[in-house]
Amino acid sequence: MLLNTVENVKNNILEWKKQGYTIGLVPTMGALHAGHLSLIKKAKETCDKVVVSVFVNPIQFGPSEDYDKYPRTLDADTKLCDSEGVDIVFAPSAEEMYGKGQRLSNDTLTYVCPPFFYVNKLCGKTRTGHFDGVCTVVLKLFNIVQPDKAFFGQKDAQQVVIIRKMVNDLNVPIEIIQCPIVREDSGLALSSRNKYLSDDGKKDALVLSKILNNVKLCYKKGITDISSLKETAYAFLTDKHDLEYLEFVDKNTLDDKIKADDSTIVLIACRVEGVRLIDNLYLGEC
Repeated sequence: MLLNTVENVKNNILEWKKQGYTIGLVPTMGALHAGHLSLIKKAKETCDKVVVSVFVNPIQFGPSEDYDKYPRTLDADTKLCDSEGVDIVFAPSAEEMYGKGQRLSNDTLTYVCPPFFYVNKLCGKTRTGHFDGVCTVVLKLFNIVQPDKAFFGQKDAQQVVIIRKMVNDLNVPIEIIQCPIVREDSGLALSSRNKYLSDDGKKDALVLSKILNNVKLCYKKGITDISSLKETAYAFLTDKHDLEYLEFVDKNTLDDKIKADDSTIVLIACRVEGVRLIDNLYLGEC
Protein backbone atom coordinates (compact mmCIF):
# COMPACT_ATOMS: atom_id res chain seq x y z
CA MET A 1 0.00 0.00 0.00
CA LEU A 2 1.50 3.34 -1.10
CA LEU A 3 0.68 6.26 1.20
CA ASN A 4 1.79 9.86 0.81
CA THR A 5 0.40 11.61 3.89
CA VAL A 6 1.26 11.52 7.56
CA GLU A 7 -2.43 11.32 8.48
CA ASN A 8 -3.06 8.17 6.42
CA VAL A 9 0.00 6.45 7.86
CA LYS A 10 -0.99 7.36 11.42
CA ASN A 11 -4.50 6.02 10.89
CA ASN A 12 -3.13 2.65 9.82
CA ILE A 13 -0.62 2.59 12.67
CA LEU A 14 -3.40 3.29 15.17
CA GLU A 15 -5.33 0.25 13.97
CA TRP A 16 -2.21 -1.93 14.13
CA LYS A 17 -1.45 -0.76 17.65
CA LYS A 18 -5.00 -1.62 18.73
CA GLN A 19 -4.45 -5.16 17.47
CA GLY A 20 -1.12 -5.49 19.27
CA TYR A 21 1.04 -5.83 16.16
CA THR A 22 4.78 -5.24 16.34
CA ILE A 23 5.86 -2.70 13.75
CA GLY A 24 9.15 -2.49 11.87
CA LEU A 25 10.39 0.58 9.99
CA VAL A 26 12.96 0.57 7.19
CA PRO A 27 13.88 4.21 6.43
CA THR A 28 15.24 4.69 2.89
CA MET A 29 15.79 7.36 0.27
CA GLY A 30 14.55 5.00 -2.44
CA ALA A 31 16.40 3.60 -5.46
CA LEU A 32 16.09 0.31 -3.62
CA HIS A 33 18.63 -2.47 -4.13
CA ALA A 34 19.53 -5.80 -2.55
CA GLY A 35 20.97 -4.03 0.49
CA HIS A 36 17.60 -2.48 1.23
CA LEU A 37 15.91 -5.82 0.58
CA SER A 38 18.06 -7.42 3.28
CA LEU A 39 16.70 -4.85 5.75
CA ILE A 40 13.13 -5.51 4.62
CA LYS A 41 13.59 -9.27 4.95
CA LYS A 42 14.97 -8.86 8.48
CA ALA A 43 12.04 -6.64 9.38
CA LYS A 44 9.58 -9.17 7.96
CA GLU A 45 11.21 -11.93 10.02
CA THR A 46 10.90 -10.08 13.31
CA CYS A 47 7.82 -7.83 13.02
CA ASP A 48 4.12 -8.32 12.27
CA LYS A 49 3.87 -5.22 10.08
CA VAL A 50 6.56 -3.46 8.04
CA VAL A 51 6.69 0.14 6.84
CA VAL A 52 9.29 1.26 4.29
CA SER A 53 9.73 5.01 3.97
CA VAL A 54 10.93 6.39 0.63
CA PHE A 55 11.97 10.01 1.04
CA VAL A 56 14.93 11.88 -0.42
CA ASN A 57 15.48 14.18 2.53
CA PRO A 58 16.52 17.66 1.39
CA ILE A 59 17.88 18.83 4.74
CA GLN A 60 20.65 16.23 4.88
CA PHE A 61 22.19 17.36 1.58
CA GLY A 62 24.72 20.17 1.39
CA PRO A 63 24.50 22.96 -1.23
CA SER A 64 27.03 21.27 -3.54
CA GLU A 65 25.73 17.70 -3.08
CA ASP A 66 23.55 15.58 -5.33
CA TYR A 67 20.02 16.20 -4.01
CA ASP A 68 18.56 17.21 -7.39
CA LYS A 69 20.07 14.30 -9.30
CA TYR A 70 19.71 11.67 -6.57
CA PRO A 71 17.97 8.66 -8.20
CA ARG A 72 14.21 8.61 -7.71
CA THR A 73 12.50 5.35 -8.75
CA LEU A 74 9.30 5.28 -6.72
CA ASP A 75 7.29 3.05 -9.10
CA ALA A 76 10.01 0.39 -9.14
CA ASP A 77 10.55 0.76 -5.38
CA THR A 78 6.86 0.27 -4.68
CA LYS A 79 6.66 -2.85 -6.87
CA LEU A 80 9.72 -4.27 -5.12
CA CYS A 81 8.21 -3.60 -1.69
CA ASP A 82 4.91 -5.17 -2.75
CA SER A 83 6.76 -8.29 -3.91
CA GLU A 84 8.43 -8.53 -0.48
CA GLY A 85 5.14 -8.20 1.41
CA VAL A 86 5.74 -4.70 2.78
CA ASP A 87 2.54 -3.39 4.36
CA ILE A 88 3.04 0.35 3.77
CA VAL A 89 5.35 2.31 1.51
CA PHE A 90 5.37 5.83 2.92
CA ALA A 91 6.50 8.28 0.24
CA PRO A 92 5.79 11.82 1.41
CA SER A 93 6.71 15.06 -0.31
CA ALA A 94 9.05 17.56 1.36
CA GLU A 95 6.04 19.77 2.03
CA GLU A 96 4.23 16.88 3.72
CA MET A 97 7.21 16.21 5.96
CA TYR A 98 8.20 19.78 6.78
CA GLY A 99 5.15 21.94 6.08
CA LYS A 100 3.94 23.99 3.15
CA GLY A 101 6.07 27.05 2.53
CA GLN A 102 8.50 26.07 5.28
CA ARG A 103 12.07 27.28 4.79
CA LEU A 104 14.26 24.21 5.14
CA SER A 105 16.80 25.88 7.37
CA ASN A 106 17.59 25.67 11.06
CA ASP A 107 16.86 29.40 11.18
CA THR A 108 13.15 28.55 11.07
CA LEU A 109 12.82 24.76 11.31
CA THR A 110 13.40 22.71 14.46
CA TYR A 111 16.39 20.44 13.94
CA VAL A 112 17.70 17.51 15.99
CA CYS A 113 21.42 18.16 16.50
CA PRO A 114 23.52 15.17 17.64
CA PRO A 115 26.62 15.80 19.77
CA PHE A 116 29.55 17.55 18.10
CA PHE A 117 31.91 14.72 19.10
CA TYR A 118 29.95 12.22 16.99
CA VAL A 119 29.53 14.40 13.89
CA ASN A 120 32.86 16.25 13.67
CA LYS A 121 34.64 13.25 12.17
CA LEU A 122 34.40 10.79 9.29
CA CYS A 123 31.53 11.75 6.96
CA GLY A 124 30.38 14.61 9.18
CA LYS A 125 33.68 16.45 8.89
CA THR A 126 33.13 17.33 5.23
CA ARG A 127 29.31 17.20 5.22
CA THR A 128 28.42 20.03 7.59
CA GLY A 129 24.88 19.69 8.91
CA HIS A 130 24.36 16.28 7.29
CA PHE A 131 23.70 14.38 10.49
CA ASP A 132 21.45 17.15 11.84
CA GLY A 133 19.29 16.53 8.78
CA VAL A 134 19.47 12.76 9.20
CA CYS A 135 18.49 12.81 12.87
CA THR A 136 15.69 15.30 12.25
CA VAL A 137 14.03 13.22 9.54
CA VAL A 138 14.60 9.91 11.36
CA LEU A 139 13.02 11.22 14.56
CA LYS A 140 10.07 12.53 12.54
CA LEU A 141 9.65 9.11 10.93
CA PHE A 142 9.85 7.46 14.36
CA ASN A 143 7.11 9.76 15.65
CA ILE A 144 4.89 9.16 12.61
CA VAL A 145 5.29 5.37 12.34
CA GLN A 146 5.90 4.59 16.05
CA PRO A 147 7.80 1.40 15.24
CA ASP A 148 9.00 -1.14 17.76
CA LYS A 149 12.13 -1.73 15.69
CA ALA A 150 13.96 0.25 13.00
CA PHE A 151 16.41 -1.30 10.55
CA PHE A 152 19.57 0.33 9.21
CA GLY A 153 22.50 -0.91 7.14
CA GLN A 154 26.04 -1.22 8.45
CA LYS A 155 27.43 0.62 5.41
CA ASP A 156 26.36 3.87 7.09
CA ALA A 157 28.05 2.86 10.34
CA GLN A 158 28.55 6.39 11.68
CA GLN A 159 24.87 7.08 11.06
CA VAL A 160 23.81 4.00 13.04
CA VAL A 161 25.97 4.99 16.03
CA ILE A 162 24.53 8.52 15.97
CA ILE A 163 20.92 7.31 15.69
CA ARG A 164 21.47 4.90 18.60
CA LYS A 165 22.88 7.82 20.60
CA MET A 166 19.83 9.95 19.76
CA VAL A 167 17.41 7.16 20.70
CA ASN A 168 19.18 6.57 24.01
CA ASP A 169 19.57 10.25 24.94
CA LEU A 170 15.99 11.20 24.03
CA ASN A 171 14.38 8.07 25.53
CA VAL A 172 12.86 6.98 22.23
CA PRO A 173 11.33 3.50 22.84
CA ILE A 174 12.62 1.88 19.64
CA GLU A 175 15.14 -0.91 19.11
CA ILE A 176 17.73 -0.07 16.45
CA ILE A 177 18.73 -3.11 14.37
CA GLN A 178 21.92 -2.93 12.30
CA CYS A 179 22.14 -5.31 9.35
CA PRO A 180 25.33 -6.38 7.52
CA ILE A 181 26.63 -4.76 4.34
CA VAL A 182 25.44 -6.43 1.14
CA ARG A 183 27.96 -6.52 -1.68
CA GLU A 184 28.07 -7.21 -5.37
CA ASP A 185 29.91 -10.41 -6.35
CA SER A 186 32.94 -8.22 -7.03
CA GLY A 187 33.01 -7.03 -3.42
CA LEU A 188 31.68 -3.53 -4.09
CA ALA A 189 29.29 -2.42 -1.34
CA LEU A 190 25.81 -1.84 -2.73
CA SER A 191 24.78 1.80 -2.87
CA SER A 192 22.19 3.84 -4.73
CA ARG A 193 25.09 6.04 -5.85
CA ASN A 194 26.72 3.13 -7.70
CA LYS A 195 24.32 4.02 -10.52
CA TYR A 196 26.46 7.07 -11.21
CA LEU A 197 29.53 4.93 -11.98
CA SER A 198 30.59 3.67 -15.40
CA ASP A 199 31.71 0.04 -15.78
CA ASP A 200 35.32 1.18 -15.46
CA GLY A 201 34.37 3.30 -12.47
CA LYS A 202 32.90 0.28 -10.72
CA LYS A 203 36.18 -1.56 -11.23
CA ASP A 204 38.10 1.40 -9.83
CA ALA A 205 35.68 1.57 -6.88
CA LEU A 206 36.73 -1.92 -5.77
CA VAL A 207 39.74 -0.23 -4.18
CA LEU A 208 37.61 0.49 -1.08
CA SER A 209 36.90 -3.14 -0.27
CA LYS A 210 40.41 -4.19 -1.32
CA ILE A 211 41.95 -1.73 1.12
CA LEU A 212 39.67 -2.84 3.94
CA ASN A 213 40.27 -6.54 3.34
CA ASN A 214 44.02 -6.02 3.17
CA VAL A 215 43.97 -4.04 6.44
CA LYS A 216 42.09 -6.88 8.10
CA LEU A 217 44.53 -9.45 6.71
CA CYS A 218 47.45 -7.47 8.14
CA TYR A 219 45.65 -7.14 11.48
CA LYS A 220 45.05 -10.89 11.62
CA LYS A 221 48.79 -11.33 11.07
CA GLY A 222 49.41 -9.33 14.23
CA ILE A 223 49.88 -5.76 12.99
CA THR A 224 48.03 -3.39 15.36
CA ASP A 225 49.90 -0.13 14.74
CA ILE A 226 47.40 2.10 12.96
CA SER A 227 50.00 4.12 11.05
CA SER A 228 51.39 0.89 9.65
CA LEU A 229 47.93 -0.38 8.75
CA LYS A 230 47.09 2.87 6.99
CA GLU A 231 50.35 2.68 5.08
CA THR A 232 49.23 -0.61 3.52
CA ALA A 233 46.32 1.20 1.85
CA TYR A 234 48.31 3.63 -0.25
CA ALA A 235 49.67 0.99 -2.63
CA PHE A 236 46.10 0.40 -3.87
CA LEU A 237 45.41 4.05 -4.75
CA THR A 238 45.90 5.59 -8.19
CA ASP A 239 45.11 8.96 -9.74
CA LYS A 240 41.56 7.64 -10.23
CA HIS A 241 41.00 7.65 -6.46
CA ASP A 242 40.43 10.72 -4.32
CA LEU A 243 40.75 9.37 -0.76
CA GLU A 244 38.79 11.44 1.75
CA TYR A 245 39.54 9.42 4.86
CA LEU A 246 40.66 6.05 6.20
CA GLU A 247 39.98 5.92 9.93
CA PHE A 248 40.11 3.42 12.79
CA VAL A 249 37.53 4.01 15.54
CA ASP A 250 35.66 2.14 18.25
CA LYS A 251 32.64 0.46 16.68
CA ASN A 252 30.27 1.64 19.45
CA THR A 253 31.56 5.06 20.48
CA LEU A 254 33.50 6.35 17.44
CA ASP A 255 36.47 7.08 19.72
CA ASP A 256 39.73 7.15 17.75
CA LYS A 257 41.81 4.04 18.26
CA ILE A 258 45.42 4.25 19.40
CA LYS A 259 45.99 0.62 18.41
CA ALA A 260 43.74 -1.68 16.41
CA ASP A 261 41.84 -4.36 18.31
CA ASP A 262 38.73 -6.51 17.91
CA SER A 263 36.42 -3.60 18.80
CA THR A 264 37.79 -1.52 15.91
CA ILE A 265 35.83 -0.58 12.82
CA VAL A 266 37.81 0.65 9.83
CA LEU A 267 35.95 3.21 7.70
CA ILE A 268 36.86 4.59 4.31
CA ALA A 269 35.48 7.31 2.04
CA CYS A 270 36.79 7.82 -1.48
CA ARG A 271 35.62 9.58 -4.64
CA VAL A 272 35.70 7.67 -7.91
CA GLU A 273 34.58 9.48 -11.09
CA GLY A 274 33.46 12.25 -8.75
CA VAL A 275 31.11 9.88 -6.90
CA ARG A 276 31.55 9.77 -3.13
CA LEU A 277 31.59 6.17 -1.90
CA ILE A 278 31.90 4.78 1.63
CA ASP A 279 32.61 1.35 3.07
CA ASN A 280 33.70 -0.17 6.38
CA LEU A 281 34.75 -3.40 8.02
CA TYR A 282 34.93 -4.72 11.61
CA LEU A 283 38.35 -6.09 12.49
CA GLY A 284 36.96 -8.45 15.14
CA GLU A 285 34.60 -10.34 12.86
CA CYS A 286 35.66 -13.65 11.29
